Amino acid sequence: MENTQLCQSCSMPIDHPELAGTERDGSPSKEYCKYCYQQGAFTAPGLTMEEMQANITRQMAKRNLPAETTRLALNVLPRLKRWRNGGRP
Repeated sequence: MENTQLCQSCSMPIDHPELAGTERDGSPSKEYCKYCYQQGAFTAPGLTMEEMQANITRQMAKRNLPAETTRLALNVLPRLKRWRNGGRP
């Protein structure tokens, strides 16, 4: 999974083309997943990093993923493009 692109908003692996978000022209986003980014904009533009952390925790718990996986996903958030740029694409 070394070369897998991570969503630069939620850290979800974008390991299949159908998971990519879309740009304004309909082309696949190279940085964001379909849950975070559609038609060139964030699906939840006012979302804070703390709210994203809560969303990630809920979604991973629903999938019964290990706590370590959740911890790793949460730890990478501050380094992702969305959060480095104050929540703007």
